[in-house]
Amino acid sequence: MDGSSASWVNTTHDWASAVDLGHLARIRREPAQFAPGGPGHLVLEVVAYAADEAAAAGTGGHCLITLHRDGSVSVADDGRGTDTRLDDEGRFVKKPVMATKDLRFFDSPDAEVLPDGYPRRGMSVVAALSEWLVHGNRRLNGAWTQRYEHGVPVTGLEPLPADGSTGTTVRFAPAASLRPHAPLDADDLTRWAAHWPGLEVRLDDRRGAGGRPAR
Repeated sequence: MDGSSASWVNTTHDWASAVDLGHLARIRREPAQFAPGGPGHLVLEVVAYAADEAAAAGTGGHCLITLHRDGSVSVADDGRGTDTRLDDEGRFVKKPVMATKDLRFFDSPDAEVLPDGYPRRGMSVVAALSEWLVHGNRRLNGAWTQRYEHGVPVTGLEPLPADGSTGTTVRFAPAASLRPHAPLDADDLTRWAAHWPGLEVRLDDRRGAGGRPAR
């Protein structure tokens, strides 16, 4: 048991708040600011977390971007999975990466610049600017999935059968307001993937022509 969440050190997100509705609403009001590149920028926000995991491993990592026929996108990596802890009442608590601000980037003028040329703001941007998002997580201490709609969780942590692997899968449907203006371009994603040399990225475009390697 990891104890009370009040004693957990905040590094990337604030453990004390599972959902920040005001933060999510702000993102939804200003999509041009937080996803200036349209759906492609949302993909890069997710891949940036996979790159974090690859860097933490010290030996690199793998990531698969899948463009689905229904317009949704999934990004799967083989990292450690999203931090999930057991509080002093025996409840599993996950780091609130989807529904609260990333303390490192969101309000920082020195935020990391993603390969599309726009600043990194965090996973809450992806969740808030998606019609729906499903976060699948596998860690050594368990596996679960959770669904969000417009950034707000609509399910609890639903257990998944253990399979011995670790990693994170995020599948999301970009908000309808983003899709017509800057449709996802497989060539752009392929080029941008080279930004993270420690992460081997592959692209599977199922919308028509089939998959291709991104590296």
